[in-house]
Amino acid sequence: MQGKAEAREYLFNPTAFPRSAKYDANWVMDNMMGPNALLLTEFLAERMGLTPGMRVLDMGCGKALSSIFLAKEYGVQVWATDLWTDASANLGRIRAAGVEDSVYPIHAEAHALPFADAFFDAMVCVDAYQYFGTDDLYLEAHMARLVKPGGQLGVVVPGLTEELTSDEPPEHLRPYWEPAFFCLHSLEWWKRHWERSGLVTIENTEPLPEGWKYWMASALVSSERRGTSTDEADMLALDSGRTLGLSRMVARRNDRPLKRLDEP
Repeated sequence: MQGKAEAREYLFNPTAFPRSAKYDANWVMDNMMGPNALLLTEFLAERMGLTPGMRVLDMGCGKALSSIFLAKEYGVQVWATDLWTDASANLGRIRAAGVEDSVYPIHAEAHALPFADAFFDAMVCVDAYQYFGTDDLYLEAHMARLVKPGGQLGVVVPGLTEELTSDEPPEHLRPYWEPAFFCLHSLEWWKRHWERSGLVTIENTEPLPEGWKYWMASALVSSERRGTSTDEADMLALDSGRTLGLSRMVARRNDRPLKRLDEP
């Protein structure tokens, strides 16, 4: 993958991801905040039973591309929630996409979500859950309570093919490694992390085939469009999927009562 043109072709392949490929490529690339959010949302939604009218929390939605996609493709109502992106800016994109009546922008921090218990039929989180969800108590204290019993929780996370055996990264990644990368984990780690809460039943865990290539293509496009460093794309090219990739996990909320951890 030598340049933007090849990376763009790879990211918007209608054979692999027909729903996301039909959206304007320039719009997607101009608003990416990581790997192509539409592609990852399509990959996640393949294993979720989203139906028209459902209330969906899109946690860490970035610039609301995933929220717009969910509303257009599945007819769901989406609460597009993010801390790093201004809700008014997201509203502008939502209006321009013609889904103002079904996507509602919310500015909120992941530990202070302004929603009632069991309000949502489903929760999705694309390329954001690793920033806050590694906390042992997060699922019970902040996320599972918002989803109705029987509802689904689905995430796509960048992560590791297997857990690191020490506090040192693999030798070939050391020139690129940052302490923040220690929030990345394997699918097995995430599965155990959710299962031991006793709140959910895991329905699907699966790596995105050649996920590192989609991640690398997104990084390459972003760096060229914004004139920034190609370090991320270079790291992914060097690793070639040995250590890093993208994966989905889908779970079903059970009916176990939740304990409010914020009460005495």
